[in-house]
Amino acid sequence: MWCYRGGSISTEPRINDRIRVPEVRLVGPSGEQVGIVPLAKALELAQEYDLDLVEVAASARPPVCKLMDYGKFKYESAMKAREARKNQAHTVIKEMKLRPKIDPHDYDTKKGHVVRFLKQGDKVKITIMFRGREQSRPELGYRLLQRLASDVEELGFIESNPKQDGRNMIMVLGPHKKKTEAMAEAREAQAARKAERQGVAATGEEAPAQEAAPVEAEATEEVSPEAPSTEANTEA
Repeated sequence: MWCYRGGSISTEPRINDRIRVPEVRLVGPSGEQVGIVPLAKALELAQEYDLDLVEVAASARPPVCKLMDYGKFKYESAMKAREARKNQAHTVIKEMKLRPKIDPHDYDTKKGHVVRFLKQGDKVKITIMFRGREQSRPELGYRLLQRLASDVEELGFIESNPKQDGRNMIMVLGPHKKKTEAMAEAREAQAARKAERQGVAATGEEAPAQEAAPVEAEATEEVSPEAPSTEANTEA
């Protein structure tokens, strides 16, 4: 009976003495084609350049290997992947629940959340929850959804029209801005706030030095021997 006991398959390329072929097609450190050379010769060149011999195309015949600093290569690849994930836009659907007879203050609060979500480039699912006799008045929920869509029309649009779903009525708002644009604007705003805080901090450090000069001048005038004392003239 066959049984698999191995671990996960490694996706790392083979390097240096892990390469088990008689010869390789070698690529130099600057991308130049060296040609097909014995594995021992390729490893010898790697030692001379103080680099690693990395198998970059294992399926080729013979395999293609390149001379490179593998540690530096892995670090740069990880940084590129991290930057790509950072800039990757993920569509997120937020949800906001309201009641047909919502209080004006609560409505403003909920609308503020919807505005924030749309500014971030996220979709918003608006759910009107009906209870008891409210279920016989679906027009209340419809009017509330239309009101909300009108209040935020500068930031979003109705992507899915209001529809009844059991005891609830649902509408989906989509943002005018793409997620990537919203993320870029958020980073710019954060950088601007950081620069402003640094500017305020620098101004605050210089202020005490500027104020010290007049105080020092006043102290000098009080102890100056050339100025006659007012009290001494009175006693005389």
